Amino acid sequence: MSAASEFPRCTKAEVFARLAEGLAAGVTVVTPNRRLALAVKREFDDAQAGRGLAVWESADILPLTAFVERAYEDALYSEHADALPLLLTPVQEQALWENIIRGSAAGAALLAVPETARLAREAWQLVHAWQLLPRLRNFPLNEDGKAFYEWAQRYGRDTGREGLTDGARLFDLVAGWWPRAEIKKPISLIGYGFDLVTPQQMELFAKLKAAGCDIAFARPPARNGTAQRVAGTDSREEIKRAATWARARLEADGNARIAVVVPELAKHRAAIIRIFSATMAPDYALPGAAQRVPPFNVSLGAALTSWPLVDAACLALELAGREIDFERASRLIRSPFIAGADTELARRARFDAQLRKRAEPVVTLDRLIALIARDGASCPLLAQRLSALAEFRKTRLFGAQSPSTLAQAISGALGIVGFPGERGLDSAEYQTLRKWHEVVAGFAALDRVVPRTGYGEAVARLRRIAAETLFQPESPDVPIQILGVLEAAGMEFDHLWVMGLSDEAWPQSPRPNPFLPIELQRAVKLSQGSAAESLELARRLTDEWLACADEVVLSYPQREDDREFKPSPLIVDVPESTLSLPGYANYRDVVHLARAIETSTDSQAPPLDKTAALGGGTAVIRDHAACPFRAFARHRLGAESLQMPHTGLDAMERGTLVHRVLAQVWAQLKTRSALDAISVAGLEALLVQAAEEAVTRIRRDRPTTLSGRFAEIEKRRLVRLARAWLEYEKTRGGFTVVATEDKRHIEIGGVGFNARLDRVDELESGERIVIDYKTSAPAAGAMLGERPDEPQLPLYLICAEPAAAAVAFAQVKAGEMKFAALARDADLLPGVKAFAESYYRGRHDSWQELVNAWRADLTRIAAGFAGGEAEVDPKQYPNACRYCDVKPFCRIYERLETALDEDAA
Repeated sequence: MSAASEFPRCTKAEVFARLAEGLAAGVTVVTPNRRLALAVKREFDDAQAGRGLAVWESADILPLTAFVERAYEDALYSEHADALPLLLTPVQEQALWENIIRGSAAGAALLAVPETARLAREAWQLVHAWQLLPRLRNFPLNEDGKAFYEWAQRYGRDTGREGLTDGARLFDLVAGWWPRAEIKKPISLIGYGFDLVTPQQMELFAKLKAAGCDIAFARPPARNGTAQRVAGTDSREEIKRAATWARARLEADGNARIAVVVPELAKHRAAIIRIFSATMAPDYALPGAAQRVPPFNVSLGAALTSWPLVDAACLALELAGREIDFERASRLIRSPFIAGADTELARRARFDAQLRKRAEPVVTLDRLIALIARDGASCPLLAQRLSALAEFRKTRLFGAQSPSTLAQAISGALGIVGFPGERGLDSAEYQTLRKWHEVVAGFAALDRVVPRTGYGEAVARLRRIAAETLFQPESPDVPIQILGVLEAAGMEFDHLWVMGLSDEAWPQSPRPNPFLPIELQRAVKLSQGSAAESLELARRLTDEWLACADEVVLSYPQREDDREFKPSPLIVDVPESTLSLPGYANYRDVVHLARAIETSTDSQAPPLDKTAALGGGTAVIRDHAACPFRAFARHRLGAESLQMPHTGLDAMERGTLVHRVLAQVWAQLKTRSALDAISVAGLEALLVQAAEEAVTRIRRDRPTTLSGRFAEIEKRRLVRLARAWLEYEKTRGGFTVVATEDKRHIEIGGVGFNARLDRVDELESGERIVIDYKTSAPAAGAMLGERPDEPQLPLYLICAEPAAAAVAFAQVKAGEMKFAALARDADLLPGVKAFAESYYRGRHDSWQELVNAWRADLTRIAAGFAGGEAEVDPKQYPNACRYCDVKPFCRIYERLETALDEDAA
């Protein structure tokens, strides 16, 4: 209902004149929100200073909710305090609603109890604010409405029995105490900036008036400013133009009051902060840049859990529980907010990179400690703190406890890990830490409604409380305010920009509460309870914007993704303008404008040091063949991407298991004749033993995955696969396995490295075959060409087994057992033709010519690597680059984009 319908109105000048009389005049000004109260107080102080005063009494200006809470606190210190119910905190209210819903028949099937409790609590607040309870009793309810009514009755009974009340009923409680003389009341109460007054608030004002207090309402005077409508290409461009406009207005007048109103502020908050920061101070994000206070402030805070310091605290508490996702544990290891973070900075980063190769997707504290111990003494401070945490949790964290006791234990656990770190906190971090302590204190106060809880549930609840707590560090007064739609009500500006006013976004969609009948919400004209009320609210706000500043700009995006927008019908009558704005170069443009281009060849590295130890084995040759820069980056600079722990076994691990099983089997059998002679039971025992030993070896790195039933399933798979392969091997002629997993030192083209041959067979006729096991489906053609995709077997042939008559991939794949090989003669392997008769015969005239080509090509590739060739030259773009992990290093896509631009020019 209208704020002026029952009470007199006064002007802002009259309000300030009455406040200037001092506290003796007994004038209190209440506002709808804290931001407006601060703005009015600041404007009053400026007016007093403008009168030449050096000292004046502070004006009593505060939000209406704070005024009511102050009256309640006055009553608590009166002689009637025993008759007052205790006020629940919002956290206690939420916990009590959750308990009631969980204990109800309707709540038994719910999966999201906290979210349901939040909506039920909102419905409870609306019922009291709009005095709907009498009508709700006799209103036809659907299933959700009946569930809420049952919960509300239980909530009312429980709080009444325990002598408790909440914020929704505090207005009614205080209104009933106004007649008492011991309750302090102002002589005059002025409501400033109220666009809408709920029936509950109106009753409060009426009873206060009946108790002898003068009530009046005031609003800022309307301004006859200019208004214009502006179209933006999309939301990002719209934000950029608003930021440019705000900077231009600020540079023109450093004392101007500037505001930007954003209907969907939560959605665009991150983009707004980024774009406004870059526009106001282009170098703001540079490492080492001075930390300056930006000239703008965003009214909407971010979830407390989004602040790194609080996130680190939650991660530490989660790690102390049963288990935690590896990525979350990794963030904690690298966090600057635990002990030793600066001292072990580089070592922890290296440890994390190694940990990713061995860890499971989910880890426990004990497993993490074991992995640190296995890595040696690289991070002793981390190991010490985590070990102490493991001991602490045994005695203090497990078992049902009261929230206050758990809050003390939680603080102790964080202290053990060294939270909030060893370096000094900046102002924002210090304020964040103080807010976190408030959240923990609020959790401790849950004893009244949650007698006992377990550690896991406590940490989950604490994280939820922090996630629902919006926080923004306090900052000095700044000239540019970025506000939500309701926060600008009652405020005055010199310049105002309202963005996002497209036909889809404004008016905003109605948001009726699902637990209250839609018809009832519509009947009482609940704000945003229906489309009609959303339209009416949007119309009132639009009119207020047009009257609250000397310059008003209303903008909308023309498109977003594949959707096109028009201006909202509520702003189509505002004249459209192109709005000429100055151009401000971003930091990238400034750097480019100051460029002095130097050209140098970057494809030649220093030659390989002959004494340097080279790791990587034959992958050096394979990588250089695929792209010289890839080989240089990986094997000389040590560049590699960070791996991600995976569930189960990946293809490489499964292939390793197969290699080990078959290597052990042939180490025992050695010959085809032994394979024929062994009994079925003997072969089965041999395969089972080999599978057991292979799984045991890899279990050291993957203890969680290769345990229990999964390990047994994997062993049976290995036995079945190896048995099928051995059956296929029986189709061959006689042979002897002369080497398995054979380590050789190979030198070619000035490069020396160690290699491991999976297997070398010798036939009865004396020919040798080099074999490499594959669990995929390889093609023999991958070994051919000047830059072969699979140079491993040709490399083994020319450097380790020059007399070999064939090189073969042994495809150990269920249902597709075969050899993919290149052979000098026919019938050396089942299904493999002589090279001169094969599909690839057109590549080379003879086997010897093929071997000579391999020797020449592989020598050239190795020599190129040794000589420092590092050109970005992928063999087959984009296939060669698709899974390459050094793309950010070589910037292949940027290079190609530049080349395409030059070609187009």
